[in-house]
Amino acid sequence: QVQLVESGGGLVQPGGSLRLSCAASGSIFRINAMNWYRQAPGKQRELVAAITSRGTTNYADSVKGRFTISRDNTENTVSLQMASLKPEDTAVYYCHVRATTTNYNDLNAWGQGTLVTVSS
Repeated sequence: QVQLVESGGGLVQPGGSLRLSCAASGSIFRINAMNWYRQAPGKQRELVAAITSRGTTNYADSVKGRFTISRDNTENTVSLQMASLKPEDTAVYYCHVRATTTNYNDLNAWGQGTLVTVSS
């Protein structure tokens, strides 16, 4: 099993910055993709940013140039640095990983979600 613990959400004014972090633990052999999703009220969950084990990144068009995803493979952590935040960035943000366990099973794991509210 793989457990994810997120931190860093909160209330921020438009134009402000926040950093989300996610730490993975458990029976991890290898973490492959690490992603951040978000779900705004009344909307479907969407992929915000992704990073492969080699560091290749991908972003939703709505956050390109404002958000930066990074990972630390030695610590099994992934972070999302968010800048120039807009009210439409308000959502619950979820960490997601695809991992291979020590039993060589591939699985998907989700964090509990952390609320980001952008409001004046």
